Amino acid sequence: MLTKPLRSLTEWVAYLYRTDIPVLRRTVSALDELRESGGEDLNVRQISDIVYRDPLMTLKVLAYMSTHRGARQISDIETVEQAIAMMGVPPFFRRFSNLSTVEDTLRDQQKAHLGLMRVITRAYRAAQFAQDWATRRQDLDYEVIVVAALLHDFAEMLVWCFSPEQALAMREMQQQDPTLRSVTVQQTVIGCALNELELALMKRWRLPELVVKMTDRAHADHPQVRNVQYAVNLARHCANGWNDPALPDDFRDVARLLNTTPDFVRELVSPRLAAIGL
Repeated sequence: MLTKPLRSLTEWVAYLYRTDIPVLRRTVSALDELRESGGEDLNVRQISDIVYRDPLMTLKVLAYMSTHRGARQISDIETVEQAIAMMGVPPFFRRFSNLSTVEDTLRDQQKAHLGLMRVITRAYRAAQFAQDWATRRQDLDYEVIVVAALLHDFAEMLVWCFSPEQALAMREMQQQDPTLRSVTVQQTVIGCALNELELALMKRWRLPELVVKMTDRAHADHPQVRNVQYAVNLARHCANGWNDPALPDDFRDVARLLNTTPDFVRELVSPRLAAIGL
């Protein structure tokens, strides 16, 4: 954890690039249980299902594989399944053992832990929305779209992990003045925009080009990027409750993406929102 606040994009990238990304304790427990019970019958899907429930573990796996490319590797590894298949199951468990956890990192920061978990829950929900819509669009890259949605807010997660005071300061500023733009708050508190930090880290870690593109607002007109962005928007807004004033615009955006009506989109997402009590 940081001992003093960072105030520029350069400082954040330099610090986060070399940090050990913590993961959820439940991820560690699930992987340990699977390793102990699975023996030689373990398969890639079983492991990836656990990894995908944790955006930080997903980031950890893809960042490791991207920075440890083999000399003969000519294409990007874009999904967790590909990463595990390339690495092999036993080497995967050897490499990702004794993992640091979010709970230990934030053991004395209850408010920050809750703030982080809200972002992680939001990311997982966005990934579910993104998968549903990509499947309906018959997008052949639907698995990469899911990864991009899951990782879309990872920079915010890392700030919660390593600089909880700054993360709390950003949240409090927006609570006190909801009219403030998020980018303004971020630049004031941490010295850069979170999206800017995210893209810089993705490039530094050499994450898959397609994942980076789907997260980059410079490509906002591309259907895959819209698929990801609309899923992230909807997950963010529905976290505020079913009456969030931004939801009708979200439904219209998704309706244009799927070539359908806003009412149909509302009915489409209602089962997922009902499952979380909205």
